[in-house]
Amino acid sequence: MTSTQLMEQICSSTNLNQALRRVKKNKGCAGVDKLDIAATISVLRQSSNGQALRQSLLDGSYQPQPVLGVEIPKPSGGVRQLGIPTVLDRIVQQAITSVLTDIYEPKFSNSSYGFRPNRSAHHALAAASHYIREGRGYVVDVDLAKYFDTVNHDRLMHRLSKISQINGY
Repeated sequence: MTSTQLMEQICSSTNLNQALRRVKKNKGCAGVDKLDIAATISVLRQSSNGQALRQSLLDGSYQPQPVLGVEIPKPSGGVRQLGIPTVLDRIVQQAITSVLTDIYEPKFSNSSYGFRPNRSAHHALAAASHYIREGRGYVVDVDLAKYFDTVNHDRLMHRLSKISQINGY
């Protein structure tokens, strides 16, 4: 499958509608454009806005909006910066995530739990408890908080493209 075919899969009506349903289910708030999910759906339904979104994704002209920065208090004191994309940008992100997850998820280690479908911190703790009961002496917890700030993006994209080529994309 070519990258064009991959983008067509991402931009299919079925995939975009599923992405919209996932975003709606999450009940997130509006981003910098101040459009909540209902308002975004209304805009997409107007004339050819849904088709214009699809076309802008396919031709590479889609431009995500700035992210709304919000500070939320931490239980231990202080604040954590949270970025809230627009609902439309979240729909696009979900559409991309859905297709790419099918390609890359099988490549991840079974021992990895962070930000994985059907896995949580509770699953990680259960696995760690199991390893300890088996007599293993170490459990490793790695936080990749700043990883994407420092990774060589050219090398990362090259590696990802090799995996997708192996899978026929």
